[in-house]
Amino acid sequence: MPTFDARPWEDEELLLLLQQMYLDHDLCSKFAIDITTLRNFLYEAYKNYNDVPFHNFRHCFCVAQMLYAISWCVDLPSKIGDLEVLILLTSCICHDLDHPGYNNIYQINAKTELAIRYNDISPLENHHCSVAFRILENEDCNIFKSFSSEDFKQVREGMIRCILATDMARHNEILTNFKEILPSFNYNDKAHVNLLCMVLIKVSDISNEARPMDVAEPWLDKLLQEFFKQSDAEKLEGLPVTPFMDREKITKPSSQCSFIGFVLLPLFEALGELFIE
Repeated sequence: MPTFDARPWEDEELLLLLQQMYLDHDLCSKFAIDITTLRNFLYEAYKNYNDVPFHNFRHCFCVAQMLYAISWCVDLPSKIGDLEVLILLTSCICHDLDHPGYNNIYQINAKTELAIRYNDISPLENHHCSVAFRILENEDCNIFKSFSSEDFKQVREGMIRCILATDMARHNEILTNFKEILPSFNYNDKAHVNLLCMVLIKVSDISNEARPMDVAEPWLDKLLQEFFKQSDAEKLEGLPVTPFMDREKITKPSSQCSFIGFVLLPLFEALGELFIE
């Protein structure tokens, strides 16, 4: 399943596949999620993704699909419970809502409205969360409307925790904390499970390079396209140029060697220590 290539599929088909991920995990029956409400939610999420090269609806689908694949490979529900799987899957779908195609570094340096609103603290990720819960405020889209106030509070806390964890500025902090608890990991310890969920959404988010080359490379091209557009804007606006985005300094091989060696592999290896299967 990690070999899945979303490119040949139409957007409408990908929406149906996202719906099927909920059904395959039996989440609709376990949490009284009306199928029409689920479809409305997925369609509203779809409409709130922008037409940018990388951080678009298809990226959100790929992240959810990787989480889905991991879930089946390691029987995730038996380890962390159905509610955490529901939170994770929904977080994957929402994790880049309304992404403008320019990262947090740009938002902060350009003093954008998002950076000002969120005081330079993970402005994009905070915005993705905000858009997600705005969608869920609509009763026709609220897949959690049957939840008690206490249960919804747990969902909200979990989704915010997971989506904020996708800020790559927090990568080393999250990986270090996860590696520290690995030797004594306990699925009955809520703090341990919370950290695992953060790692799972992170792994899913950066998993393109873990896919076959013919699937991964087109995504890399789209990411570099987005990077180069940002560095061009930074130069034009007299802002500090993000080094790993500068088209004059970055090549495809160099960018990938660093990313795979220092970011992707350590995260996957740490997760592999827990999921030895």
